[in-house]
Order: sequence, then C-alpha cells, then structure tokens
Amino acid sequence: MNRSARVQRLLAEMTPAEKLGQLQIVFRPRHDDAAELIREGLGSIFWPRSAAATNALQRVAVEETRLGIPVLVGLDVIHGQRTIAPVPLAQAASFDPSLVEELAALAAAEARSGGVTWTFSPMVDVSHDPRWGRVVEGFGEDVHLTSVMGRAMVRGYQGDALAGPHAIAATAKHFVAYGQPEGGRDYNTVDVSEHRLRNTYLEPFRAVVDEGAASVMASFNTVAGVPMHANRRLMTGVLKDEWGFPGVAVGDAEGVRNLLPHGIAEDLTDAASQAFRAGLDVEMGGAPSEVADPLLSAIDPARLDDAVARVLALKESLGLFDSPYASEGDELTAPTDAGRALVRRAAARSSVLLKNDGTLPLGAPARVLLTGPYADSTDHLGAWTQSFGADAGTIAGEFAARRPDVDLRVVRGVDFLGEDASGIADAVAAARASDVVVVLVGEPSALSGEAASRSDLRLPGRQEQLIREIAATGVPFAVVLETGRPLVVSDWIDLAGTVLVAWHGGTEAAAAIVDVLLGDADPAGRLPMSWPRSIGQIPIHYAHENTGRPATTGGSLTTETADIGLHGPANVQDKYTSKYLDLELGPEFPFGHGSGYATFAHAPATLSASSISGAELDGGATLSLSLEVANTSARTGDEVVQVYVEDVVASVAPPVRRLVAFERRTIEPGRTTLFEFEISRDQLGFWAVDAAPPAFVVEPGLFRLHIGATLASTQPVDLRVV
Repeated sequence: MNRSARVQRLLAEMTPAEKLGQLQIVFRPRHDDAAELIREGLGSIFWPRSAAATNALQRVAVEETRLGIPVLVGLDVIHGQRTIAPVPLAQAASFDPSLVEELAALAAAEARSGGVTWTFSPMVDVSHDPRWGRVVEGFGEDVHLTSVMGRAMVRGYQGDALAGPHAIAATAKHFVAYGQPEGGRDYNTVDVSEHRLRNTYLEPFRAVVDEGAASVMASFNTVAGVPMHANRRLMTGVLKDEWGFPGVAVGDAEGVRNLLPHGIAEDLTDAASQAFRAGLDVEMGGAPSEVADPLLSAIDPARLDDAVARVLALKESLGLFDSPYASEGDELTAPTDAGRALVRRAAARSSVLLKNDGTLPLGAPARVLLTGPYADSTDHLGAWTQSFGADAGTIAGEFAARRPDVDLRVVRGVDFLGEDASGIADAVAAARASDVVVVLVGEPSALSGEAASRSDLRLPGRQEQLIREIAATGVPFAVVLETGRPLVVSDWIDLAGTVLVAWHGGTEAAAAIVDVLLGDADPAGRLPMSWPRSIGQIPIHYAHENTGRPATTGGSLTTETADIGLHGPANVQDKYTSKYLDLELGPEFPFGHGSGYATFAHAPATLSASSISGAELDGGATLSLSLEVANTSARTGDEVVQVYVEDVVASVAPPVRRLVAFERRTIEPGRTTLFEFEISRDQLGFWAVDAAPPAFVVEPGLFRLHIGATLASTQPVDLRVV
C-alpha cells in the first residue's frame, strides 16, 4: 500500500511499543482509565457518549502523547444513532438502495457530530438460516441484494470523502461466512465448500471492498476448521493480496482471545501473534497490551509496520491529524424533523404485504380494535440500538391521534412472552363489537440480534392463540407482524386474509405502520429472506442448486398415498425425489415475495439481442432487458421488478435461479413506465474454483432471464452466449 509522507515519518519515529498501541481498541473504559490508556499509546477507543467527552480524550492523545497521534473513535452505529431507522433486514426489504444510502448518511451525520469516526457496519453476511439472530443485522439470503445494499450503506456512511464533517469509516463484517453457522447457533462452526465460499459468502465483501469500505471485521467462526481471526489464507491471501484491500482489518470483540477455546493457541501471546500474522490489524478487547513484549518479538517488523500504516492512513483519511475535535455546539443529540420524516418513510417502504383480502387499507371503519402486545408497546426500535435512541411511541397512540373520528378500542389480549391467555376473552368480546380488528403481534426486539438464536420460530407466548380466536369471530381482521427475522406462520396463516410484515421499524415505526394501515403509504416491499413452512425445512433459500431428483409435488404422508403398495402408483414417479413427506414443496413465502395496494400489468419483456459472444462480454459489451409496466389501479403505488438468471446447462450445478438486478419505482394511476436492465458479464458469470487462482467465467450456452414482480410471476426471455 502507498504511504503518505506523514505516515512514513510517524513510522520512522515510533517505538515498537507505540506501534503496538495503535493496533488496539479497548471496550468502553471509564474516562480516567481511557485517558491513561491513551497516554500509554492506545490508538482507538469506543465512543464515550458525547462530543465533549470525546474531545477530552482526543486532547489527551493530541496534546499529552509524544507524537500527538489522534485516536479513532468507534461505535456500533448499525441502523441509526439518535434517529433509529428500520433494522437492516427491513431496509433490504425496501428493495431501494438509494433509501439505504440516505439512512446511512443520516446515521453518519449524527454520529460524527458527536465525535464518532468509525462504525462497525454494514453486515454483509449472507444467511440462509433465520434461526440465527443476527439475520436482523444483515440484508438477507441473496448475494446480489446483499452486495447492492452493502455498497449503498458504505456510500452513505463514508460520503464523498471520509474527512467530511458528516462521514464515518464503514466496516464490512463479518469476514467471512459467519451467516451460516451450524444449527443457526451464533458463533458456531462453519464448514463450506470453496465453490459456495466464492460464489455466495465472499461476493458481498468483494463488492463493498470495491466500493471503498475503510475496514473489514473478522468473524468469530471457523472456516474449514480455521478460526477467521487466524485465517491467513482468507484474511491476507484473499482480502489483502487478491483484492488489494488497503484498509484496516479489525477483530471482533475478544476474537483473538477466543482462539484459546477454539483450541488452536496455547496462550494469549500465541493467539495474538497468530492473529496478526494472519493479517489482523486492530485487535478489539485488549489482548496485545497484556502480552506486549513477547508479542513484539513474535511479529515480523514488516507486518507490524504494515498494520500500523493502515491505521495511520485511516486516521489521515478521516482528517483527524488536521481536525481532531468535534464541534461541541453542533452535536446532534435528538432527531430532527427531517430525520424523522426519512425513517418514517423508510419504515413504510420496508413493510411487506404478504397477503391481502381487501381489509387493508382500512378505509373508514366506525369501530376499530387494536389487539396484541404491539398495540400499546414502544418496543419498535429493534436490535442494536443505543440506550439514547428516541422513543418510538405506540401504534394505539398514533392511530388515536390520526383518526379521532374512529371508536377505537385497545385490548392487549396477551403479552409477548409467557402463557397467560386470560386476556384473550376480553379481546374477543371487543372484536365482536368492532367493524375491523388489527392484530399486532411479533417478536420483541430482545429476541433477535447477537446471541439471540432461536430453535422455534413461531410467535412466542400465546400470540398464535390470540390470532386464531380473533379469526373465529368472523370479524374482518389484519395481522401486523413486527419481527427481526422470518417466522414460521403455518399454524395460523390460512386463517388470516391479510398479513403485513412491518419488521422493527425504528423511531417512527408506529407512525409508519399507521400510514400503511390507513393507506397513506404503500407497503410494496419484498421479502429479503424466504419464510419457511417449518423449522425442519431450514436452511431453505430460493437460489439452491437443483438436485438430480428434483421434486414436482409436495408431501405424500396421507391416508391415500402413505402406503403405495396398497393404494396404487399415483405418486410413484415423485416418491424418490428431494422433498419432505410431511410438507408441501418450497417455503411458506419465498424470497422476493410481496405486493402493494396498487395493481400492475406487465407487457412482454424484450432483450436487445438474443445472443452474444463470450468475447464481446469479456470486452465489456452489454445487452438491454426492458419491460413496460402499467399501473392498472386507481391509486399511486410502487412496483418492484426483479430479474433472475437461470444458467440452463453449466459445468457445475447452478442455482435454479439467482437475482441479478432489481428496481423499485412509483407509478401513478393509468401511467406506464419502462424498466430497463443492463445484462453484462457480471450477471451471467460465476467463480470457477478449479482454476488457480479462482477465475470469474461466463460459459457458453443457454441462459434464461426471468423478469417480473415476484419469483412466482416472472416471464422468461432466452439468451444464448456463443
């Protein structure tokens, strides 16, 4: 990597101990302790919760240390600082990367105003397992969607220049394959083929590195038996050497110390030396200072200088050498009207309408019942929000303020957790006296996030019973789900004609949900992860490889077909195929599923040419796939057009389909708009891992492009690569 004159000068002047100090970030010590650690050479701190406190510690670094090197100030700014946006999984559901970029820019501006310079976000772990609690923090199961949203978040955080007053350094995490732990259990082992590693888990990281992400965080898991904090093949060989990543590789919390229970290090010195030799640049948690002398003797001086140079270069890019202090008078300590408006719009655009029998939007009912634990709860912020996140209010309060003309009843019925169902009778009685019921249920925020894996993805407590008993009244009702992950809804989904997924929507979640209920906003998001029929289906994801015996019908464990010998051969052709005997095929709701209040008609899609040569693609040639979409309803609404590729015959078993492009647009009633997508080498190729090094290739043959509003409603267009 290139080193500026300042970085070279500092490296020449620094002692080995001062260099090692730059490679540490210590968890939130008390101010006096932090100040002393900085005097001793600590290079990074966690945010001390205000611009004034940050400046006080920064002055210690700049004015009381020998070389005056400012500190990096880190914080987990995941989906907002003072103004909390919808959780990242919800943001992915918006299928709107420009919105994600705006939300990240808002978070960065608020954080930088208080002195934060470094966030540990975005999370670009592709995950096929909703049992894993941290799916809430990422963008779901799809490689392309995760890559696009990850790029957008990096742009939003970092702006045009890191030295800008509203920019913070982004960290892509968790490198790599952390999203697929065995059993969906956080921190657990990952064993993955090189083919899937290259074509699924590494791709979003390659994308955000290309976008200029300032840092990358190592993951807690092993890959093929090697913990990532000590995985030189991936941390150095792929990230730094192959991709040319010039930034900082940071460890996750106590990830270096975790090499001991992993069983690959004899002691802390051994763990730290393995990590830094593998390519780690900053250790999070404090191990190096505890083993400074033996560690210095174990690390090659050139590797030490490389790590320090990366840290100093990041500080220089952030403008900290020239402007180390935050403007205390300009600190943003509360949401602004503009910020609230943005996250409210985002929460509505992230909502996904799973099904609708016409109950939504509500129209003008005289009597409305709100029931369920989310009716009067303020728990809308989601996982990974700071203690100073703004109060999100309640749906009941927002509804009452917006519709004073409605006879509104609020009966909680049940709590989130626990087995007390005594309140359901009151909810049922109130439902019978209402024109329409909105059942507001879901996971509380604490059930998703880090260390929040679940073995049962049904609604907790007695919430399902509440839905069933409301359904039995015969009164029209809609179910609103607030959640941080896909849920298993098969026990009650057929009883509900209308179901809306609102996720954990942040500071303005209550207002946004009421916007959608009343029809002031269009819930036209799409699912970023498949929703399984059963926990036993997991992992289930749309871009799976076809088997040699794909099933064409679902389960056959019935009176008529369980015993083929007695009841005839009706199901024989499909018996020896890849399926469950006791489940229908596919998920309850697949990736990309959703609709809105408006209706649309899609014209036949056209491709600018039906064939193209591999040489043309290698030279940068592209094709145009276009589709006209007309709004056939009486209201303005959003349509999301998705493009999937099917590689009909390939040298390795390809995914049945994979997303390669999408766009969301607002279309007025009666208007027609043209969607156009560029199809290039990037959309058609894959990583061939039998090459050394692996190579991105486009093989000749037939490709089928599928374009439409959801996976279930696409039209095919054939393309041949010659």
